[in-house]
Amino acid sequence: MGELLLGIDIGTYSSKGVLVTAAGEVLRSAVVEHGLELPRPGWAEHDADGVWWHDTVALCRRLLDGGPYRGADVAGVAVSAIGPCLLPLDADGRPLRKGILYGVDTRASEEIAILNERLGEDAIFGFSGMRLTSQAIGPKILWLRRREPDVWSRTMRLTTASSYVVYRLTGEHAIDRHTAGHYMPLYDLAAHAWSPRFADGLVEPERLPRLGWSDEVAGTVDGPAAELTGLRVGTPVAVGAVDALSEAISVGVVTPGDLMVMYGSTAFFILVLDDPLPNAVTWTTAGAFAGQHVLAAGMATTGALTRWFRDELARDLPPDQAYARLFAEAAGVAPGAEGLLLLPYFSGERTPIDDPRARGVIAGLGLHHRREHLFRAVLEGVALGIRHNLDAFEGIGAPVRRLVAVGGGAQGDTWLRIVSDASGRAQQVPGLTIGASFGDAFLAGLATGRVRRADLPAWVGATRTIRPDPTPRPVYDAAYARYLELYRATRTIVHGLGDA
Repeated sequence: MGELLLGIDIGTYSSKGVLVTAAGEVLRSAVVEHGLELPRPGWAEHDADGVWWHDTVALCRRLLDGGPYRGADVAGVAVSAIGPCLLPLDADGRPLRKGILYGVDTRASEEIAILNERLGEDAIFGFSGMRLTSQAIGPKILWLRRREPDVWSRTMRLTTASSYVVYRLTGEHAIDRHTAGHYMPLYDLAAHAWSPRFADGLVEPERLPRLGWSDEVAGTVDGPAAELTGLRVGTPVAVGAVDALSEAISVGVVTPGDLMVMYGSTAFFILVLDDPLPNAVTWTTAGAFAGQHVLAAGMATTGALTRWFRDELARDLPPDQAYARLFAEAAGVAPGAEGLLLLPYFSGERTPIDDPRARGVIAGLGLHHRREHLFRAVLEGVALGIRHNLDAFEGIGAPVRRLVAVGGGAQGDTWLRIVSDASGRAQQVPGLTIGASFGDAFLAGLATGRVRRADLPAWVGATRTIRPDPTPRPVYDAAYARYLELYRATRTIVHGLGDA
């Protein structure tokens, strides 16, 4: 039996794997990039085998082939992935269509209205702890039944991204309770169990994966998976988690009052609680561990917006230097971006406005503006959106005691300083910000008994703090007021443009 821990995270645009010792030392890491399919406005999809499983196999091979470590050295595996997603499987466990992604996929707006009318908004909220939004899977199940009846007629199981990878590794269908909470209105938040109460016209709970906590063993690597990945047959695989939850674990956000801000393709927020706090703005669901709950929130387009900017408006820059150049140029622009204001709703918006029909707006453009002003406006627009979410937590009385930043956007200081200055809130930044795959390795250690929860601070290591500079606060306060007003003023126009 090996002693190393393997963590794999499947993201929106890339996947990452790490091989870690039980003491938290990262021995090897690898990244695989992939695309995001946007076949229609409001749709976002991945090919389950071509992305989720392909990347898992590729990462295992890169970490375990051609180096000092082999599958026999791995004591346990844990996987996280984007979520919640919807993937229908046939009787043989094969995908019947491409996976429908999390809240950035807004195709089921009509189905949300149907379920609210059929079941009652208050009844859904009272049972699930949150209202139906583009993040909810129940409406997407109804969309599949209504819009693709041929697929539905062959569907025997429904699953999500992390659960599909666990299934390909072990042959077991399992889902963590945090992700399952978003399969509303099928999940009973009070009982932490699937429920038939609102299942009529959606799906029988028997066709959903069995429930588990993130640090439990889902199964062991089987023969076909071992042959493809190089892992040893019988290696334990944890239930795993959605990527944001693993990201929170990776930086030590496991204590009530801890809030993670994840700077990824989307921004995601995880606030750890002892007890659920149902509200109409954020998402209330189970935590990674038995006895914990979290409030979750998420913006739809953050890192994906900087990637769009790089790919479309900075084509002249070498790809390996583009981000460094853009951030350096933006750092030289004064707060306020020379009078530019941007709404970062390029894929609709999740919390706190819950508007899948929202779209990006750039206001204040003049002939004197250059690319660096536009990129600064992108960073500030996201920062104001983060402030909007932090204010939402405060507005519902959620106890935020510590804010920890993580993700690709947290690698440099420019964006972090803009967010702290715009929001007036300090952010702790761990010295090691590998991301969700590191949290997955820790979950693998918990599931196999190689580590204890008390070991996590040693894994995370020292942190530094980004403190807000009060000097630009008046500029950002004025920009924030205009940010909120710009959405209200353009909402009807933008909706109409989307309908054209």
